[in-house]
Amino acid sequence: MSFTHYRLAASLALVLFSIAGCGVSGHEELQQWMVEQRNATRPKVDPLPEPTKFSPQAYGQESLIEPFSNQKLVQALKRDANQSTANAALITPELSRRKEPLESSPLDAVVMVGSLTKTGQPVALVRVDNLIYQVRAGNYLGQNYGRVTKVAETSLTLREIVQDAAGEWIERTATLQLIEGSK
Repeated sequence: MSFTHYRLAASLALVLFSIAGCGVSGHEELQQWMVEQRNATRPKVDPLPEPTKFSPQAYGQESLIEPFSNQKLVQALKRDANQSTANAALITPELSRRKEPLESSPLDAVVMVGSLTKTGQPVALVRVDNLIYQVRAGNYLGQNYGRVTKVAETSLTLREIVQDAAGEWIERTATLQLIEGSK
């Protein structure tokens, strides 16, 4: 046997002895540590609280209208009808007045491009179809009976009157913001 073969056999024997020596004792130590850890950590479960006691109450409203009766529904519908007729008298568009030129364009086609003060009153400059118009508070704008309520330096606020899903006239607020650098 040559010297290199002898060295190779000795190295192989040394590796086998070291693996065999570590395998058994390391595994036993690991098993022992796991058992200790398992015994040391016990889950703590808090007991559930007692459920609250239900105490039924007697219904003392027998003489009144039942909440789910048709009579109750009829009363609610009458109340709503009276309220909506009162609102309709307060909020209605002025159908008989002559329309202004800016009422023919939808509000989303109107762009605020500037503002100025003329004779102490704020005036908004709006563009519709590449034409510039001056708009003051009180002018009408858009197709929803919108009346300008406030002209500020960077915005224009108006009150529109539209019909809701039930056909009642309601009031809503719309605002046009200044668009800088618009062409």
